[in-house]
Amino acid sequence: MSKSILRINEDISRELSVILRNIKDPRVNQGMISVTNVDTSGDLGKAKIYLSVYDLKSSKDFLKGLKSASGHIRYELGRALSLRHTPQLQFELDKSLERGANIASILNNLDISHEDGAEDAEATEGGDFSGDGDFSGGGYE
Repeated sequence: MSKSILRINEDISRELSVILRNIKDPRVNQGMISVTNVDTSGDLGKAKIYLSVYDLKSSKDFLKGLKSASGHIRYELGRALSLRHTPQLQFELDKSLERGANIASILNNLDISHEDGAEDAEATEGGDFSGDGDFSGGGYE
């Protein structure tokens, strides 16, 4: 991916974060929206926008609201970025943060006994060495 496309992806992400906060549609304003990633085609014809929404009530309504407002969002994005051609926007829900939180919850709820590890540590701390303790003859006389 070229540097210009990467820069445009970052610009789109930054501007969409602002634009999405100002959408008045209650289907879109369901929670805190984060733009997690933007993938723009090389010809700037299409941009796939990945969104994560904290406390989302209905993903179906959320996506319908975004599709309904996509013309306005695209217009505002074009004004903000001053691109010759504003890409067509396709919105996708990014569930990676939700999956990560679920995995963290599962790991936190595991019943792992730490007693075995503590006994092993105590056994090696004592320093029970069976050497004769004679360190002479190191060859440095």
